[in-house]
Amino acid sequence: MIFKSKKIETERLKALFGKVKDDYYDFEKVEAYFRNKDNSKAFQVISDKTCNDMDFDELFMYLDRTNSKVGQQYLYSKLRTIPSKSEDVELSEEIIKELSGNLNFRLKVQRLLEKLKMNDAYYITSLFQEEHLKTPKWFPLIKLLSLASFTSLLLIPFFPGTMLVLIGIFIINMGIHYWNKKNLFKYSNSIPQLLRLNKVAGELYKNKLLQKIDNSVPESITVINQIKNRMSFFQLEAMFLGDLEIVFWTILELLKTLFLLDPLLLFGVLKRLNTKREEIENVFSFVGQVDSLFSIASLRDGQDSYCVPKINTENSNISSSEIYHPLIYKCTKNSINISDKSILLTGSNMSGKTSFIRTIGVNVLTGLTINTCFANSISIPKTKIFSAIRINDDLMNDKSYYFEEVLTIKEMLKESNNDKMNLFLLDEIFKGTNTVERISAGKAVLSELSGNNNTVLVSTHDIELTDLLFDEYELYHFSGIVEDKTVNFDYRLKAGKLKNRNAIRILQINDYPESVINEALEISEKLDKITMTDTVYT
Repeated sequence: MIFKSKKIETERLKALFGKVKDDYYDFEKVEAYFRNKDNSKAFQVISDKTCNDMDFDELFMYLDRTNSKVGQQYLYSKLRTIPSKSEDVELSEEIIKELSGNLNFRLKVQRLLEKLKMNDAYYITSLFQEEHLKTPKWFPLIKLLSLASFTSLLLIPFFPGTMLVLIGIFIINMGIHYWNKKNLFKYSNSIPQLLRLNKVAGELYKNKLLQKIDNSVPESITVINQIKNRMSFFQLEAMFLGDLEIVFWTILELLKTLFLLDPLLLFGVLKRLNTKREEIENVFSFVGQVDSLFSIASLRDGQDSYCVPKINTENSNISSSEIYHPLIYKCTKNSINISDKSILLTGSNMSGKTSFIRTIGVNVLTGLTINTCFANSISIPKTKIFSAIRINDDLMNDKSYYFEEVLTIKEMLKESNNDKMNLFLLDEIFKGTNTVERISAGKAVLSELSGNNNTVLVSTHDIELTDLLFDEYELYHFSGIVEDKTVNFDYRLKAGKLKNRNAIRILQINDYPESVINEALEISEKLDKITMTDTVYT
């Protein structure tokens, strides 16, 4: 029976590899490690704005193939942070290769990591990132009362009247004991999980390949183990907490109240943990890194095509073959080479412009963070990523769409001179204002952004911009064909600017009144002539 159960468990673990997780995501807890981590030395921390533009939460849920909550938090932070120094890519790829090709090794790692899959493991980070409870000023009274209880208990056989003293002390201690329950509850999740984390790290570190990740891990494990016995008390508390019908729990609760064991142990452990933050984070990072590498191996196994990017630091060129967006079902693959000029995209709505911009952004992000891209081949620069794709009115702060866009692009202009290579992703620049000023301001901003070795990918419906930016931007477009009552898009990137417009035609096939269609066509022809005259005159 045990053999059969183990076999079922093995088959379950094998089936998970390469598959998208079917799990609930509590992003407030998933993000906790990233939000509280010191990222001041990072090359770039991806902003909430850019994450929103690139549908980061949905992307993360697709990329995440971790087994533990520790790994999940670590992977989230990894994807939000482009490192200043390149990690040991060769070692990472060696471990990924071993996880992909060695089934026994992979299953052993999975079994160990799954010991940290409970939601309680999210709280481990609080032990090295958050302030601990401070010992109350009257803490010496707790020690005194505990000693008084012990002394009274010893004296009862000799002085029976001491029983009354013990009862009085017990009543006082009961008040302190239950006052401390809320303090104990705060750590009843994190401390037991820390013990489990330390044990998992010790087992993982027995593997010679994983030892190469960080040779300081054994020392950190040893330091945490020095207070293992004291922390084990919290495992016992978590095991029986709330189960009043268990005799053992009742006896234990009486002893804890009588001798004030809870506050004595709690504040004693917290004092020691406060001096071991670095070691706890070190063990957390080791286990998180192992799980994130497992996740990358699983992600790659589930792809029809992927590649390891070539990262260049000499120029801002982006060259990709058969690149695609991982979240788009049966996504049409495109190829592009961005070198001397930035990219200006034209095309009608729903033709694929914005999706292509996001595709480039997502692949640059995953390439720089998890060394994995969704393409046959790709070369990308070590670049910062900024975006202005999804902008909304901020009604709570009385800011219009246009004002929000102005502030976003102002920040881009500031960053364009940061002495780093930058990738700017924009969709329909200044669409919150009138045509003349939109085109004028758009041209000026796009010219400024494309300087200083920066790369810009921008989409527009304003054909006039293609003429104004011809010398600075490479022109590409997406197009659709209107046939009968449908519009068909091939989502293929094509060189040059869009020549055929179909917005009015789409109105026509959706049965708009003929008078509306005719007037729209007449005005369109007049505006085209005016535009052509202005262009010739210029």
